[in-house]
Amino acid sequence: MKKLSHLDPQGKARMVDVGPKPVTARRAVASGLVAMNAETIALIAEGRIPKGDALAVARIAGIQGAKQTAALIPLCHPLPLDQVRVEARPEPRGVRIFAEARTQARTGVEMEALTAVAVAGLALIDMVKGVDRGTTLDEVRLELKEGGKSGRWSREGYEDVFAEASDGDAGR
Repeated sequence: MKKLSHLDPQGKARMVDVGPKPVTARRAVASGLVAMNAETIALIAEGRIPKGDALAVARIAGIQGAKQTAALIPLCHPLPLDQVRVEARPEPRGVRIFAEARTQARTGVEMEALTAVAVAGLALIDMVKGVDRGTTLDEVRLELKEGGKSGRWSREGYEDVFAEASDGDAGR
């Protein structure tokens, strides 16, 4: 098993010293599913959620969440985010949320992408809870990471939803 870098020699949690690492381009994509009933999906698609544009609120919440990751996850380094994109797509089981985070830094941006998905999902639940109390946030997971010493990793079967999008086009 790989040695855990967030533990000191005594086994206590610590923030990793990334100072000696080189600055490289880093990118991560995460996803999650906000599961809901078919009627709620239809209301979202038709723009008839009583609180307003649920998908727009979720996208903005996800971006805000990514920017707050270091304040929420104790051992994360604050990162200068170059870009965060969030896309929400209705599908038969609910709304699939994708988030991409990019930075030029000494450490990865995976937690920022995951936080964006989680916060976007929670915001979407807040937007629809008045019409669907059974909505859940499920399947939050890393889909892809690029950069750093370990290079590229992607989940088997993942097709990069942000690969073809030009700056500013994704998430609209």
